[in-house]
Amino acid sequence: MTHPVAAWPVRGTMELSAAAELSEDARALLEGAAADPPQRAFVGALVERELFPDAIAFMAHALPRREAVWWAWVCARKAAGASPKPKVQAALDATERWIVQPTEDNRRQAMQFAEAAEFSTPAGAAALGAFLSSGSLSPPEAPPVPPGEFMTAKAVAGAVTLSAVATEPETAPAKFKEFVRLALEVADRTKLWPS
Repeated sequence: MTHPVAAWPVRGTMELSAAAELSEDARALLEGAAADPPQRAFVGALVERELFPDAIAFMAHALPRREAVWWAWVCARKAAGASPKPKVQAALDATERWIVQPTEDNRRQAMQFAEAAEFSTPAGAAALGAFLSSGSLSPPEAPPVPPGEFMTAKAVAGAVTLSAVATEPETAPAKFKEFVRLALEVADRTKLWPS
């Protein structure tokens, strides 16, 4: 089953910034703009000013859900290191299964492993992002409760941010830059923004 990119309309920088609930410093970069600034330039300005959590949040809201969860998963894998704890590894594996095959069963399993790994871990937050991507938040036998439009983005932003600071926080700026670069590559591959 593929996840068509067309399912998510391209949004402007100001709209994405509002949805991402960026910091006051990040929003100040948009004040007085005559037109909606290009997304890449805005992300570049955020990184240049070391507003890394804002850059991460913006990209999490800009990417299509499946691609965003993949990004979170890659970052969480890096944060987990060579020998992750079993619950962390299980959450990473569940997220990967959903990325490869985004079925309802895989989505619900991602939630089980997210809870076991805890949402405060990069792997748990990434798996939570997979669960929040579609379907219903309620149990299968209950009336459906669809997730909010940007719930996956919030979980992804959390996963990526946690991935940068979970270990060796003194190297977080370099990791933030690497993770933003990776997200921009994903945006390019999905042709999210015009060149």
